[in-house]
Amino acid sequence: MGHMSGPATIPFHKMNGLGNDFVILDARVQPIKVTTEIARRMADRSQGIGCDQVIVLEPSEKADTFMRIYNSDGSEVGACGNAARCVALLLSQETGRAEVTIETQEAVLRATATSADRVTIDIGAPRLAWEDIPLAEPFHDTTGIELQIGPIDEPLLHSPSAVNVGNPHAIFWVDDVEAHDLGRFGPLLENHPLFPERANISVAQITSRSGLKLRTWERGAGLTKACGTAACAAAVSAVRKNFTDRKVTVELPGGPLAIEWTNDNRVLMTGPAELEFEGVLAADILSRVQV
Repeated sequence: MGHMSGPATIPFHKMNGLGNDFVILDARVQPIKVTTEIARRMADRSQGIGCDQVIVLEPSEKADTFMRIYNSDGSEVGACGNAARCVALLLSQETGRAEVTIETQEAVLRATATSADRVTIDIGAPRLAWEDIPLAEPFHDTTGIELQIGPIDEPLLHSPSAVNVGNPHAIFWVDDVEAHDLGRFGPLLENHPLFPERANISVAQITSRSGLKLRTWERGAGLTKACGTAACAAAVSAVRKNFTDRKVTVELPGGPLAIEWTNDNRVLMTGPAELEFEGVLAADILSRVQV
């Protein structure tokens, strides 16, 4: 390899938000080039560290850090709510401030980390128009778009709500979230031609005016224990359909998130962030990978 400049190791944090887990690399001082292949390798649970998403923290002109997000399949995405909580907790511990800001491809997120159990992310205003979600064709009413699975006269699932909360979501309303094989139809719907940027696919069950249950097939990552943006998307859609009030508890397989769609059109997500362990990668691992 010859002479290597900079540190010979790259520190990382392994964290999770309700079981949705991340490897977080700090590239704020020393730039790190993460390719699709490297992201896949790190995310691999048998060969790598293992995670749903690889997160790279980079310098930001507008916020405390820029958060770059790679799914376990190596694709880059613009939003990840659970990762934002984890990053907010790290930044808060680092700066000693409860309030921190995180720039993503989509927005600058404001975050408040009161404690590891209570990190709130303001993910901003939801996008509700068909072209902003985006959908491949015009729908006047995105609270229920034309899309179904199963026989035409008796579809298993139909008329999902569509919304963008930094990434595209489709939410199917069901009586029982456990009764549907999301692992089977998730990938088909994620890649449906109606979604030019693919979509996160959820099944949601209303339990009360202030509660819903949610399971999500995450775009580029598959079934996860929790998808924070899906919880936000489902809460917004439930309010739009008048199923719930503006403050709901969303029960995910990994645990609950508190979501509020405020009267001034912000979506606030509150939940825990947990550090599992810290470690270091040999710096040359990044240059050794054959792409």
